[in-house]
Amino acid sequence: MDLHFIDLHACPPQPWRNGGGRTRELLAWPRASDWRLRVSVARIEHSGPFSAFPGIWRGFTVLQGEGVTLDLPGGARTLTPADDPTTFDGEAAPMCHLLDGPTEDLNLMARRDAGCARLRRARPGDAIEGTTRWRGVFAHGRAQLDADEHTTTLQPGTLVWSEGAESSCWRLHGGGPAWFLTLED
Repeated sequence: MDLHFIDLHACPPQPWRNGGGRTRELLAWPRASDWRLRVSVARIEHSGPFSAFPGIWRGFTVLQGEGVTLDLPGGARTLTPADDPTTFDGEAAPMCHLLDGPTEDLNLMARRDAGCARLRRARPGDAIEGTTRWRGVFAHGRAQLDADEHTTTLQPGTLVWSEGAESSCWRLHGGGPAWFLTLED
């Protein structure tokens, strides 16, 4: 299995058209022009609506800052760095209210026809096991990852990913915070 590493700080920030923030795209897989899955870190600087992405599943978590409240179809949801990620339909385009200043947020987007995507907090001892079409770990803090028989130290702001992982185990041990990202058939 080939591991691919992406450093958040090597990804240039792209300003949003509405002026509300900036996004650093870590990965558009398999190709930027026709992605099935997209991983990014955004800095939200002003309250405002999210962009609509019809046909897209979205996972969202706050990495740093005081947090946000999202006006989702099922009701408002407040998220801080201590909370687990939330998911919503991309066409929802919720209004985002900053709680107290800018935030930095991790986003996982997947086309609904690409498979079942998941974004979850990874605590020491947690693992991704079995077959996945695509898998990744985003380390917001320094973390240790066992990927099959290899141990890798992930520096803060690192995305490590692999596609087509069959019957393998990735386990986080020590460090963090970090998040597991997966796409399954």
